[in-house]
Amino acid sequence: MTDDLAAAVADFLAHKRALGRKYRTEEATMRLVVAFAGQHGVTRLRQLTPGLLDEFAASRPRHRAGSFNHLISNLGSFLDWAVTQQRLDVSPLHATRRRETSRRLPFLFDTGQARRLLDAAAALPDNSRASGRGSTYHAIFALCYGLGLRAGEACGLRIGDLDARRQLLEVRGGKFGKSRLVPHGPRVGRLLTRQAERRGGSGDAPLFSFDGRRSVHPGSASQVFHRLVTDLAFPVPDGVSPPVLHCLRHSFAVGCLLRWYREGTDPQQQLFRLSTFMGHVDPVSTAVYLTITPQLLTEASRRFEAFAQPAWTEGR
Repeated sequence: MTDDLAAAVADFLAHKRALGRKYRTEEATMRLVVAFAGQHGVTRLRQLTPGLLDEFAASRPRHRAGSFNHLISNLGSFLDWAVTQQRLDVSPLHATRRRETSRRLPFLFDTGQARRLLDAAAALPDNSRASGRGSTYHAIFALCYGLGLRAGEACGLRIGDLDARRQLLEVRGGKFGKSRLVPHGPRVGRLLTRQAERRGGSGDAPLFSFDGRRSVHPGSASQVFHRLVTDLAFPVPDGVSPPVLHCLRHSFAVGCLLRWYREGTDPQQQLFRLSTFMGHVDPVSTAVYLTITPQLLTEASRRFEAFAQPAWTEGR
């Protein structure tokens, strides 16, 4: 078994991708590690020292605790794997995670705010490099809010992914490289059909594109989203982060939970379905999105009062 650092990194990435993980960000981090180690004359896995790894972490400024912790997690995952593969006796990583004391809640869009955002997106003018900007970004944001798609999933849709007859959307290559079928209602169906008719092309053609060849990049969608919400100036409550594009997906998940409470449905039973719908590996991942809001607390309190009412009556 080779002790070459670059070869060990390649084996580690191959191992993760065999499990269905994309590991693109992690690959970029590990390439930086190999390059930094090479600059210090280190080419062997067993030559890595706690001091060298600390120097590497210091060379990658991370002002936010979450970003720094992600860097350390990537390093730790690789080195722990090397230990299990008996390429190392013990991990040389001694760096500890930073405490996230200022973590804020995500911004959640209510229906009125979402409608204003979608209207503003639909009103975007064309420019010399992008025809149909308004309809394109309106549809992308609507899919993120109405179906809980990730930005990359929405932007990467192909015309062939639409099944208008069965009202299904095939989302390919989501997180961890998994694909799934997403059912939708007639309103979303009409939105997708109009977009497909505007675009034209074969089944493999991108549904959202400005040049007919490449899909709209999620980073571009995020920049447009940021400009729109800045102009709309939505009030941000204390302790809540400013809105980002991923907040539309958060809002979808919390909206589902709130609707279940109001309909008298058991949220715990529905959580498995929501997890599958959103493309998560398990409900634990979905639970991260379920931020407690005043509306949810009110509905939960009403349900508890209805549940406990018989006991209160008997006790009188």
